[in-house]
Amino acid sequence: MRIKGIKSTIFLLCMFATASVTFGQRAFLVGPPQSSLGNSNALIESPYGILNNSIANLDANNGLVWVGPYLNFSSNQGASWYRPETDSLFGTVNRLFSIDVEDDVIVAGIGRNDVVGGQSIQTAAGFLISEDGGLSFQYRFPQLDGPEDDTQVYGVSTLPALPVIVPQQSPPFDIDYNPTNGDLWVAGWASGIRKSSDMGRTWSRVVLPPDNLDLISPEIPYSFSVEPQRGSNGSLNHMGFSVLVDKQGLIWAGTAGGLNLSIDGGVAWRRFKGDGTSQSLTGNWIISLEEQTNTSPSTIWAASWNTGESGGAAGQYGVTILENGGSSIRQSLLGEKVFDFAFNGTTVYVAGDNGLFISKDAGRTWDSISQFKDSGSSGRVTRPHSSVFSVEYDQGILWVGTSDGLLRSDDEGRTWTILHANIPLHPAQASNSVPNKNTYAYPNPFSRGEDSFVRIKYEASDALSGTINIFDFGMNVVREFRVDVQAGVNESMWDGMDMSGIPVSNGAYFYEVNLGKSRFRGKILVIE
Repeated sequence: MRIKGIKSTIFLLCMFATASVTFGQRAFLVGPPQSSLGNSNALIESPYGILNNSIANLDANNGLVWVGPYLNFSSNQGASWYRPETDSLFGTVNRLFSIDVEDDVIVAGIGRNDVVGGQSIQTAAGFLISEDGGLSFQYRFPQLDGPEDDTQVYGVSTLPALPVIVPQQSPPFDIDYNPTNGDLWVAGWASGIRKSSDMGRTWSRVVLPPDNLDLISPEIPYSFSVEPQRGSNGSLNHMGFSVLVDKQGLIWAGTAGGLNLSIDGGVAWRRFKGDGTSQSLTGNWIISLEEQTNTSPSTIWAASWNTGESGGAAGQYGVTILENGGSSIRQSLLGEKVFDFAFNGTTVYVAGDNGLFISKDAGRTWDSISQFKDSGSSGRVTRPHSSVFSVEYDQGILWVGTSDGLLRSDDEGRTWTILHANIPLHPAQASNSVPNKNTYAYPNPFSRGEDSFVRIKYEASDALSGTINIFDFGMNVVREFRVDVQAGVNESMWDGMDMSGIPVSNGAYFYEVNLGKSRFRGKILVIE
């Protein structure tokens, strides 16, 4: 499937609030950054590996792995990384929100965060589409509706509709390409579920049941309005969040109001929702959908979240598993906030807020990993309590995107290689963004609550033992610890505690790495 992960969403819009932006009857507040954006005809090597350590989006196909938020890819298991030359993404405030890779077709939905009325609003920024395996991309930024698009024909009915003519609150949270007929499907939150039959140049509305109906069919007359919920108007089920075309051609559409299934290409729909029983959705907000294809028919796995509605068990976080076209429904991982799924035969991998979950019995029992250690000589570990946002399995490689780097396992999750953005200490060509340094600390500024620890990077000429001292602004030692280093580049970690085990106060701190005759100094800004 497509999104492969959290889709940059978890900073969402205060749970269905429309903030100060309305969905209709307004011109674009922010349009495409410039009219010439987007066509890419070159690949650029990334000498520092992945370009961000928070991997919210991930997809892999035929040995190529693609990661967000900057559309990096690798064809050699992460040994080297490239990015397409797309001026609509790199060098802008835009980020990857969703991606689907189907052989030579790569479709990426991009968006950004705008500040409107003092609030951060997630905003559509167009699509990047490649039909040659990523060698070149075309940028498309279609306007979804015009002000005159205030009705929608659905079978025998002409329904009132809210035109969605601003990009705010309509980012492409999920996207799926159907290689059978070339259709693109996108879940765009306030713009609902949309379909394109011309590779993203134009899009048409897809009519889903309103909140008070569970079935709609085109031969039945209706009078409901097609619009997302805003206050007391509209429907949660018209707010699109995930979409999947399965191998049988069935269309699955996840919204803030349930999970919808169409067996006729997206015309008639049946809605599933939570009813408080174990044979229904755990929650009605469906943020991710994936297909497990080794069963016949395929099994659909849904990340179903609590929408904040009343209803007891119908409002739990967890996983909903739909078998036989939805005729059999069961629940798993109740209470877990889940983002993504991947499969290796009968083995299921689930990315979640509390780590990576692995099941070999179709979700009835689980093993979990909450912290990952590099099996190589670095001994690097991910931060405690790092979220796992995305997961993918391709050609014997398990890829896992976390809030603290990209992970690769060649043995189904028994051992790991941790990949981070790797800015060198002594670059071949120093610049303001990549200066020549003997040491640096990252993340910097550092928040103990958010980051758990800060990494201090430095280089040693020989394998030896040394010390690292942390000083406050008055140059008083607040922490000292010994390090055993290897010749070459090393990383040591400070957890933000003083010598008494008490978190240090906000402010500027200085560190000194003492390695025999070598001393390296740097500064860390602590902010909670």
